[in-house]
Amino acid sequence: MNDDQLLRYSRHILLDEIGIEGQEAFLRARVLVVGAGGLGSPAAMYLAAAGVGSLVLCDGDTVDLTNLQRQILHDAASVGDPKVASGRRTLLRLNPEAKVVALATRLEGQALIEQVQLADVVLDCSDNFATRHAINRACVVTGTPLVSGAAIRFDGQISVFDLRKPESPCYHCLFPEDADSEELRCAVMGVFAPLTGIIGTTQAAEALKLLAGCGTTLVGRLLLLDGLNMEWRSIRLERDPACAVCKSRPARDPRGD
Repeated sequence: MNDDQLLRYSRHILLDEIGIEGQEAFLRARVLVVGAGGLGSPAAMYLAAAGVGSLVLCDGDTVDLTNLQRQILHDAASVGDPKVASGRRTLLRLNPEAKVVALATRLEGQALIEQVQLADVVLDCSDNFATRHAINRACVVTGTPLVSGAAIRFDGQISVFDLRKPESPCYHCLFPEDADSEELRCAVMGVFAPLTGIIGTTQAAEALKLLAGCGTTLVGRLLLLDGLNMEWRSIRLERDPACAVCKSRPARDPRGD
């Protein structure tokens, strides 16, 4: 790190659990953020501010006036622009040293697997089950840690699926893809604006802990927030030995980490 970086990130460096080694891990890291909306906005902003060296922002949507109530990556001047272009501008204003890759597309198939494999951590900030399950499958195949969040109305949830660990469940263990799950969307159900900030920043915190190797992550736990009454609940999760997605995954990270 140069002198400017030592000063910029000094409050991290002062933390024994992070220090210079942890901050250097942030600077070397590549993080994939899928979704530049309510969750992806605060998550990406805190990751950029914290010094994550490369951020890959993926979203195929454009900024709409209805987004501005909660999607703080964007402002009124960005309405009509691709969300990733608007987000990239905001992140570079926040930290000009960050490398921000803007992918204005919905990643699928091999393209998704390739981006996940390049990442040290993946943040699922999407808003639909099909995308969440596709990201989970790619993370299982590549052995990439996944930080998954969701927010609707006043209710939020977050968990970490560290697919490098043989005991870690995957997203499919928790929400089987063939289950009769009701798809809830902000567009029809509404969402409390600060809720997305709480869950998104928690996703950033879990990603940074994974990168620095510090603290206890949410692997094996689902954290639930009732934002109306401001109550948190923690539920223990176990890997499903019969899971159709992760039952045959390797016992170690196939990338050799």
